[in-house]
Amino acid sequence: MMKQENVLIEKGNINDLDELETLYNELNDALAAGINYPGWLRGVYPVRENAEEGLKEDCLYVARCNGKIAGTIKLSHKPEEAYHTVSWKSEDDYERIVVVHTLAVHPKFRGCGIGKALMDFSIDHCKKAGLRSIRLDVYEKNMPAIKLYESSGFEYIATVDLGYGEYGLDWFKLYERLL
Repeated sequence: MMKQENVLIEKGNINDLDELETLYNELNDALAAGINYPGWLRGVYPVRENAEEGLKEDCLYVARCNGKIAGTIKLSHKPEEAYHTVSWKSEDDYERIVVVHTLAVHPKFRGCGIGKALMDFSIDHCKKAGLRSIRLDVYEKNMPAIKLYESSGFEYIATVDLGYGEYGLDWFKLYERLL
């Protein structure tokens, strides 16, 4: 089993797109073959366009182990529309708040601490940037992710409908961590 210390997290670049697309597809195939905690679907989410959007917005990060992309995360300032319907701990605008999107770990690296390394990086990165808080949403039945977020100091805020009911994803929990 690989340890977190062997993880290099850096900004993604255009040369990472093919490998990220493969990561998303292989992850979605693995989820379809087992328990699909996040409810993700190949060809629906996440897809290459999500990584391209992260590059365009300069918010895409990759975790590398021995030169291979083991995981990825987007740290943007764009909330889902439903984020505006709840009361958060921080009252700042989204220039001072980061929203976690598309935290994905390649199936070959599951259980190796990649998700934890990405969350630790996100917290440290946002603190250094002088941001006020980090927010995220998670499908209500995604217990592994909820456990990760709560162990990383995120606090439950509310449960909302993000509009993904057509995919069987009716309710998402919103979390926030003040920095």
